[in-house]
Amino acid sequence: MLRITLSAGEQAAREQTLKTTAERQLRDRCQAVLMAHRGRNRKAIAGDLGVHRTTVKKWLEQYRARGVEGLRVQRAPGKPRRLDDLEVVYLWADGLYVKAGLEDTKSNHRTFVHSSGKL
Repeated sequence: MLRITLSAGEQAAREQTLKTTAERQLRDRCQAVLMAHRGRNRKAIAGDLGVHRTTVKKWLEQYRARGVEGLRVQRAPGKPRRLDDLEVVYLWADGLYVKAGLEDTKSNHRTFVHSSGKL
């Protein structure tokens, strides 16, 4: 069992985060920390939050190692972009022209955007 002991200030801070954050994942993780502090076991916490007990273990270990920053959702960097900014603009503009029924004016727009040198 991972025991979490919070000072009164830490407990108040986690409760405040729980009440004020818009991120559901951060709320669940703060809730898990608070439940562990109150003596609940991982299985009970997992059942209450609808996650696996190993997920709760991972959250509590991250909190012990890095504090509240360990609870924040870490986004994977992902694959690099395959389109440059100009190509994204072209695709966006093409979609607008198709929606408006102006497909024949796409090439004029591309010529203007490309020659203006603004992108």
